[in-house]
Amino acid sequence: MSTEKEIQKEYTNGEITVVWKPETCIHSTICWHGLIEVFDPRNKPWVDMRGAPTEDIIQQVDKCPSGALSYHYNDPSRRNMTEPSEKLPNVQIEVIENGPLRITGDISVHFMDGTLQQKTPRASFCRCGASGNKPFCDGSHRKIGFNG
Repeated sequence: MSTEKEIQKEYTNGEITVVWKPETCIHSTICWHGLIEVFDPRNKPWVDMRGAPTEDIIQQVDKCPSGALSYHYNDPSRRNMTEPSEKLPNVQIEVIENGPLRITGDISVHFMDGTLQQKTPRASFCRCGASGNKPFCDGSHRKIGFNG
């Protein structure tokens, strides 16, 4: 286990502070494709909190797939507002050796075309990249000898 402290950068507009953890970032580019006025990798620093209203920034940070971006309200009385107001469903994720991710629980898959598919109580998602039924696993990992 590393004894080094994880690096994190903080950016504020006075109302909220956005926290960025570079080691957690998977560089999906969702942040800057969705709100380039705030998240612009061409600039130093790359986050400019003056670029958009607070609510727009919050909505974009909430889309971060890795959790590398998060935020909190600067006013201590509003700190709990970043926590979900309702209990989230219990979801289990299992990495299958040399196979898919098996997810069990109340699963809603939101596709890029806007369609929604319910996959309750379980679904298996491709990790190998060879599935003909992406994002779901179709067993292709066996055919290609996927290790992971």
